[in-house]
Amino acid sequence: MANKRERHLAIHEIVETKAVQSQDELRKLLRQRGWDVTQSTLSRDLHELRLARIPTADGVRYAYTDGNVAIEDDDRGSLDHLLPQLFDRVDGTGELVVLHTVTGGAQPVAAAIDSESWPDVLGTIAGDDTILLVCRSAEARARVTRRLLTLAGER
Repeated sequence: MANKRERHLAIHEIVETKAVQSQDELRKLLRQRGWDVTQSTLSRDLHELRLARIPTADGVRYAYTDGNVAIEDDDRGSLDHLLPQLFDRVDGTGELVVLHTVTGGAQPVAAAIDSESWPDVLGTIAGDDTILLVCRSAEARARVTRRLLTLAGER
C-alpha cells in the first residue's frame, strides 16, 4: 500500500508541474522516476485520483475533476469549452435531465453548469460520467436539453 501512496504522490507532482496530455506520456514520466506501471494500473490510479483529460487553451491535459485543483483560465472551465470535449449523450424525463460524459468528465461539466446559474436548473448531482440535472418543469427540461445539445455541437 505504501508503494501505491508514493506512486499517487508522484503522479500528483507530475500533473501539477507539467501539462501531461496522455497516459503514455505519464507512464514515461513515471518510468523516469523509477515507477514502471502497466496501463491498467495507471488507469486505476487516474480514476482513484479523479484525474481526467480536460481541454485547455494549449490542448488537452490531465487535471483533477473533483474541484481540488482550479483550472487556471476561466474559459477553460466554461461550459461552452468543456461540453464539446466531454459530452457523450443526453436524455431526460419529466423535470429530470440525465447528461452522460466521457469517464471523469461529469464533475467539471456539472461545476460549469452550476456556475452558469441557469434559471431553469434547480441543481445538479454528478458522478464520474453522469450528471443529473433537476429542472423547474418539463418545459424547462426541454429548454435545458436543447441548450446542452447546442453547446455540445450536436445541433
